[in-house]
Amino acid sequence: MNKLVVMKDQQAVTSSLKVAETFGKRHKNVIQSIENMTAENSALQNMFKLGTYLSKQNKTLPMYYMNRDGFTLLAMGFNGKKAMEFKVKYIEAFNSMENQIRKYGGFQIPNNMSEALQLAANQAKQMEIMKPKAVFADAVAASNTSILVSELAKILKQNGIDMGGTRLFKWLRTNGYLISRKGTDWNMPTQKSMNLGLFEVKERTIDHGDHTTISKTTKVTGKGQQYFVNKFLKDDKPVLV
Repeated sequence: MNKLVVMKDQQAVTSSLKVAETFGKRHKNVIQSIENMTAENSALQNMFKLGTYLSKQNKTLPMYYMNRDGFTLLAMGFNGKKAMEFKVKYIEAFNSMENQIRKYGGFQIPNNMSEALQLAANQAKQMEIMKPKAVFADAVAASNTSILVSELAKILKQNGIDMGGTRLFKWLRTNGYLISRKGTDWNMPTQKSMNLGLFEVKERTIDHGDHTTISKTTKVTGKGQQYFVNKFLKDDKPVLV
C-alpha cells in the first residue's frame, strides 16, 4: 500500500499498475477500462496519461497515470467493502500529496538527461538566490539584540530590498507601525507595534548643566526584525514609496 499516489509533472497521480495491484485486478483489464472510458468520452483524456513500465521479463509495456478525477471515475465500478476501504485510502493519499504540493510547491520530473541537467542548474541558481535571505532570516529569528531602524534598512538593502532609512521610516509611519503625528511622539512606536513586541524605546538622560533632557530612540526588537524580514522578503512583499 506504499506510495498509492506520487508526484508527476507537478500534480498528484496514481498509476494503472498501482490500481490493479491494490484492488486485485488484472492490469490489462484496468487498461481496457481506461481506454473504453476515454473512447466513449474524449473529455476524459486529460485525466489519463499514457506511460510505460519495465516488466519482470524486462519488456517495456504500457501503463496509465491518472489524476484524482480519473481515479475516481475508474474506481466507481469497484464494489464491495474491501474496495470501499481502498477507495478511502486512495482519496486520503491524494489529499496528503496535494497538501504537500500546496505547502512546498510542485516539481517537474525530468524526462531525459538534458532536462535533468537543466533542472539541476535552475534549482542551484534558485538556492543561491535564496541562501542569503534564508541565512539572514534564521539569524534574525534567534536575535535578542535591538537595532536602529536605519540599521534594519541597511540589512534589508544588502538582501535585495531597495531600501534606505528615510524610506523605511516613511513606510513604517504610513502603515501604522510608527506615529506619524508631528511632535514629541514623532517616529515613536504605535500602540499596535508595542502590543506586537516589534519595537522598544530606549531612553537616555542628557545633562546640560543647568537642566536635563530625556532622549528617546526607537529600536527594532529581535521579534520585530523577524517580523519585518518576513514581511519584506517572503510574505507581503510591500510596495515601497
